[in-house]
Amino acid sequence: MIPREPLPRALFALFILVTVAHLAVQAIGAEAWSRPTQALLMPLLAAFVWAAAPRPRGRPVRLTAVALFFSWLGDIAPAFASDDAAFLVMVGFFLVAQVVYIVAFAPWWARSPLASNRTLLVPYGVVVAGLVALCAPGAGPLLVPVLVYGLLLGAMAVLSVGVHRWAAVGGALFLLSDGLIALRAFSPGFDLPLSGVWVMLTYTAAQALIVLGVLARDREPAEEVPA
Repeated sequence: MIPREPLPRALFALFILVTVAHLAVQAIGAEAWSRPTQALLMPLLAAFVWAAAPRPRGRPVRLTAVALFFSWLGDIAPAFASDDAAFLVMVGFFLVAQVVYIVAFAPWWARSPLASNRTLLVPYGVVVAGLVALCAPGAGPLLVPVLVYGLLLGAMAVLSVGVHRWAAVGGALFLLSDGLIALRAFSPGFDLPLSGVWVMLTYTAAQALIVLGVLARDREPAEEVPA
């Protein structure tokens, strides 16, 4: 649900516009515009969630804004370091973002269908295990960080199911997006045409749906929202 107030609507529309521009830049290979457009995405989404949330802003909204901040740091990290160092720094920032999302989503775990039917967790476990298995041969000394990040990413996706159906889809898309990045980095045989476009499409959609899911849950009656 996108709020009807003019400012949040304008911010979300601007986020969509910049997303489309960034995807076009990725598709045509205009590298000079890739980083500037990417650097605008998470600040616009954070401004949207902050403007759209009811006052006083609840803990999940505040934590979501923090997660978007660390995601933004991960987005811009490659501009300030060499390739190997930039990848590690980027993963580090996104790891923190996943931890913040986990803390934000955890209070809603009890209301998740996954909590009452643990067999529904199997697909998430299979995806995470499959990604780690595919990336392990090429990860070398980074295998442990890849494993830790994969587990945290999977935990975030699982916990997002308890927030809202939009957040659940967003969590799954985040898992897909980072899976594509991992395969591109650690699986030499992986070759997806326009992989940068698919990574950013799933990433931006994931973040936007998580934000919309948190806002939708935050607008429910106060007794149903974690403090």
